[in-house]
Amino acid sequence: MSSPARPPRRYDPEERSASRREGDDRGHRGRYESKRGGGDRRWHDGRDRYRDSERERERHREGERGRERRREDGDRRRDYDRPPTRPRRSASPAPRPRSPSPSRHRSRSKSGSAPPEDKAKPNFNPSGLLAAATNTVKLSDGTSTVLKYNEPPEARKPTLGWRLYVFKGKDQVDLLHINRQSAYLLGRDRTVVDILIEHPSCSKQHAVIQHRQVQVKDEFGVSKATIKPFIIDLESTNHTHVNDETIPTTRFYELRASDVIKFGLSDREYVLLHDEAV
Repeated sequence: MSSPARPPRRYDPEERSASRREGDDRGHRGRYESKRGGGDRRWHDGRDRYRDSERERERHREGERGRERRREDGDRRRDYDRPPTRPRRSASPAPRPRSPSPSRHRSRSKSGSAPPEDKAKPNFNPSGLLAAATNTVKLSDGTSTVLKYNEPPEARKPTLGWRLYVFKGKDQVDLLHINRQSAYLLGRDRTVVDILIEHPSCSKQHAVIQHRQVQVKDEFGVSKATIKPFIIDLESTNHTHVNDETIPTTRFYELRASDVIKFGLSDREYVLLHDEAV
């Protein structure tokens, strides 16, 4: 038995327009989806190509590093196989002459091969001959004696009447006036001394009593010139003593009234006084 035939569908314009709108929307969504999917594929394709190019660059760098290492290894092998060469020295000025070391001096002195002194070269060092000629005193018998002392520029004749009272023990044996000239030489050499000291422990030119002009300040702080006596030891063997104290040699030592002077090992005492102190 055949199925009954369907009745023909009635045309409805509103339903037709609604279905058409729905189809249009479906078509638009499909086109949008297809476009979006294509964009994703293009993005993925670009990223893959970027990665491929980075890998290619990395492989290129690795190849360059490998070639550089092989080149360095080859250079090392060539340098190792090459015979060593001495480095060239730059031009330098001529070396200065070296002073001989102490060991060389010792070896020369021991062997006796030291170079002799050149006596032809001039020697301008003071020889003392001029001073000796100036201080030489010629005697009547034809001999001469060289004085060991020269007076300084400040030498002056004293204004006070200085005297030396000579005692041996408790007895006064002599009186010496030392105000008539600026200096007095004492010693054992009769030919040149001014005051003779006969004791054998004294030197030929033992000491000098020198009157000198010096600047002295008074109680108000005003300096004025004054003449004072000094004594100087001429490097004697047994020295000079003032008030039982040994004075330094070759230096002026100031004397004062009532000072007691002794020369060498002599027992005689020389007491210094002047007119106002007596």
